[in-house]
Amino acid sequence: MISRRLALLLPLAVVGAGAGYTLLQPALARPTLDAPTAFERAEAGEIILVDIRQPEEWDETGCPRGAHRLDLRSPDFLDRLSALTDDDHGRPIALICASGGRSARTARALTDAGFTNILDVSEGMLGSSAGPGWIARGLPVVTD
Repeated sequence: MISRRLALLLPLAVVGAGAGYTLLQPALARPTLDAPTAFERAEAGEIILVDIRQPEEWDETGCPRGAHRLDLRSPDFLDRLSALTDDDHGRPIALICASGGRSARTARALTDAGFTNILDVSEGMLGSSAGPGWIARGLPVVTD
C-alpha cells in the first residue's frame, strides 16, 4: 500500500521532472553541424567559421581552413565577433573548439547576447560523441 506522503509527493515529482525537461529542451536543441558540413558551408561563404580555442591549441593542431581564429578568453571577443559579421547578429556563425564543450556553451551565451544564427560544430577538432572530429575526418587545416 502506498503511504499517504508518497501519494501526495509523487504527482509533484512528476510535474517537476516534466518542467525540468521542458526547461532543458531548448539547450539540447541548439543547431549543430558536423565537421564536413561546416567545412563545405564555410568554403561556399554560407557561414562564418570561428575557431574559439586558445593560441596554444591552434599551434598544436592547426586551425580549420577558412576559419577565423578568435580566442574565447579575449576581453574583446564579442567586439571582434561583431566585426566579423559587420554587426549583423543574424549572420550564420559556426563555432568550433576541441571537442564541442566550449562551442556549445559559447553558442548559448551568444544567443543570449542577441546573436540569432549560431551553429555548433559539436564534434570539434579532436572528436566527441557527436563525431570523429575535423582532424580525424582529414579535413584541411592551416598551421600558419
